Amino acid sequence: MTIDRRSLLGLIGAGSVAAPAFAAPAHSPAVAFLHGVASGDPDAHSAVFWTRVTPADASGADIEVTLEVARDAGFSDKVLTASGLRARAARDFTVKHDLDGQGLEPGAEYFYRFIAGDVVSPLGQVRTLPEGVTPDVVLGVVSCQLYPGGLFNAYDALSKEPRLDAVVHLGDYIYEYGAAPDDYGLSTGAALSRIPQPPHEILTLEDYRLRHAQYKSDPDLQAAHARAAFICVWDDHEVANDAWSMGAENHSEATEGDYAARKAIALRAYYEWMPIREPRAGLGLDAINRSFEFGDLATLAMVETRLTARNKQLDYATDMPMVDGVPDLVAFNATLNAPDRDLLGDTQRNWLKGVLAASKSAHKPWQVLGNQVVMARVMGPDVTKIASEAQIEGMIGGLPEAVQGGLRQMIQLYKLGVPFGLDSWDGYPAGRERLYAAFKEAGVQPIVLAGDSHAYWVNDLKDADGERRAVEFGTSAISSPSPGDAVAPLPLGPLLSANNDEVVFCDQTAKGYVLLTLTPERAEAKLQTVSTILAKPYVASTLSTWVVTRDADGVTGPTRV
Repeated sequence: MTIDRRSLLGLIGAGSVAAPAFAAPAHSPAVAFLHGVASGDPDAHSAVFWTRVTPADASGADIEVTLEVARDAGFSDKVLTASGLRARAARDFTVKHDLDGQGLEPGAEYFYRFIAGDVVSPLGQVRTLPEGVTPDVVLGVVSCQLYPGGLFNAYDALSKEPRLDAVVHLGDYIYEYGAAPDDYGLSTGAALSRIPQPPHEILTLEDYRLRHAQYKSDPDLQAAHARAAFICVWDDHEVANDAWSMGAENHSEATEGDYAARKAIALRAYYEWMPIREPRAGLGLDAINRSFEFGDLATLAMVETRLTARNKQLDYATDMPMVDGVPDLVAFNATLNAPDRDLLGDTQRNWLKGVLAASKSAHKPWQVLGNQVVMARVMGPDVTKIASEAQIEGMIGGLPEAVQGGLRQMIQLYKLGVPFGLDSWDGYPAGRERLYAAFKEAGVQPIVLAGDSHAYWVNDLKDADGERRAVEFGTSAISSPSPGDAVAPLPLGPLLSANNDEVVFCDQTAKGYVLLTLTPERAEAKLQTVSTILAKPYVASTLSTWVVTRDADGVTGPTRV
């Protein structure tokens, strides 16, 4: 009794470009920079710098690479030259250099490039984090970029923002699906000639590497990486759909082997291909939680909600008990509200509470949580209250037959007042209450950022007693299909906001990103959209702008301005 969102959305259809490598000599060069450059995990004195060198002969020897960092785009004022870096076959010829907390000045803009022989990479920009008095910070917030789902126009728009200190990527940087006609997004991908490579579901290390390489070949994504440092965390599709600590919906042990082995190679490829610091000494590959300090203004804490502590997701189709053909909501809710259901785990939650409490003790006005999935309580919409049976059947009849039955079942189930989805925090209410208790104990009301849902959200988060605990801004997808695309002309977003106390605003169709600006007095979230992901040119615009203010008593808002 559920709709598989991947199946439903996959069956419907749905600038500024990084400069190419400098002109090559008449003969073919031995190497090329085909995947752009990137920086990530900035702090006040350093960042991680990344590129990939494509050799003419992939079986060849290591390639020596030099990184240059300068205060100007002409590199007349160099501040750092790191020579002797190696692009090795063992790491798929990717290069990652971590300045490890030294070498740069706080709150400063730098330019960087890589050199291999006589070939020079595209140019990148990076801004270190500020120290001391910080009047403002501007962050882009992105997630969910399905390559066959559409063009990455939103990344082109993001790269053209006049002010961009860093980009927070909340996951689903790649997707694991193949290129069969009924695979996720392929109706659009075929029309746009954006076919996944390799053309099958990725399982091996080489598969995951090739998929990362394809995504980073996109010029709009390259432009965004070249524009600002990324602060990244994975969601599920970097491994497999609906991943949890011990498995994934889109993984079969019988036909696809050991899940732990698949997860390990997926994360190995992720660390090779992403501008992110390597795991800390003594910790596993999945220990990606970390924090960033923006002077005296804000702390950003990035958490991991997929691979370390998450219980298996519940599913209405298999976990809803039936008594005489009627859903047994009492039994289902007992399972849903079991005290052991969690996303973070005690270790990560205690770490987070310490980070938030330290930020509060330092009198920083803002604490920001980079989290993958929607945190608000969101009950499924009872569409029978706004549409007649004939209207509902007319809408369903326009969808592929493969999803019509599931949608009818969900419409009936939502009439009973069950959560809109079970992969979000709504599937883990006990864990959410423990997190809210940590917020309270730390004395903070943070800004929560969310991705995953392919929709825009502005949410007022409350605990089980109705006390405000945080404000949430959810970003839509860069190119992945949105739930509202599947049920047009049903006004899904407005319906969800009208019928859920915590949902202030929701848009279930637009694509784009959130531009979050923090000042000592307010947090402003602009929901930035693009007019199309199916063609160029496109028009960039602001869907809406929301403001949260802070005083001694806590936060006020979100308010639309």
